[in-house]
Amino acid sequence: MNYRLSNPDAAPYAVRLFERLTEVYGKKTLTAQQEFPGMGRYDQEMDHIRKITGKLPAVRGLDFMHDDYRGTVERSVKWHEMGGLVSICWHTGLVGKGYRECLDESPDFDELFTPGSELNRLFYRRLDDAADALQQLREKEIPVLWRPFHEFNGKWFWWGKGGSEAFVRLWREMYEHFTVRRGLNNLIWVLGFSGSIDAEWYPGDGYCDIVGSDTYDGVTTNAGAFRLLEKLCPGKMLTFHECGTMPEMDAFVKDEAVWLWMMPWHGEWLLEKNAPEDLLGIYSDARTLTIEDTARWR
Repeated sequence: MNYRLSNPDAAPYAVRLFERLTEVYGKKTLTAQQEFPGMGRYDQEMDHIRKITGKLPAVRGLDFMHDDYRGTVERSVKWHEMGGLVSICWHTGLVGKGYRECLDESPDFDELFTPGSELNRLFYRRLDDAADALQQLREKEIPVLWRPFHEFNGKWFWWGKGGSEAFVRLWREMYEHFTVRRGLNNLIWVLGFSGSIDAEWYPGDGYCDIVGSDTYDGVTTNAGAFRLLEKLCPGKMLTFHECGTMPEMDAFVKDEAVWLWMMPWHGEWLLEKNAPEDLLGIYSDARTLTIEDTARWR
């Protein structure tokens, strides 16, 4: 399969990373971990993994939640310098700045898409807040696995409450604003479905680079979603962009669902629901990659 980045003007270092990902896709899975977003506990998951396995994940998941642009940029730079890959999601409201606002806000999408309206100005102001931070990473030539507006088809976050047509327009406007107007050519766009896969929510091959699904439903390889995504977007690499409890790699291979990476959520999802022996099994498996491996990609 000849995978290509959607942005023809992608920076050379982003293209190089994408090519590395295509080389391992289907053969190996990158270890990944979402960090705890705040209260000085950003490294608790990484420390836990290193204590048990002696290793660190290849991909660190960060979050612009609570407008933590400065801290997220600083930790992204440090992780990149260590040899890891940076993934950033974005829990934000249009008015508020955190997880609760993601759930509670219900914008009028007709107003949001009306140029010059208050909600339209607010939307682009929020986009530019994130773009300013991503620009700092671009200036340091750091590629970002950019995973905004995730679980959109679950419709529990504000960006999904307007339905599929509104979401597709929302995603495309963000894509155009970031790539064309802001020149953020360091981004590799990750589109993250919820556990269900609904074709009408797909913005198109030209607006994303990696497509994923997530679920916290028990110990699962999420193979059903893998199959549906293969049919929906056969030209894209697939990722288990959030998960709860990880099964052994043997299960993914048996189910023929070898995702590009799988990323457990922070807090209890990693610390309590993934047993130490299971975590060690994942990180010591020859079919997974850790930060030691991605550091050699430079």
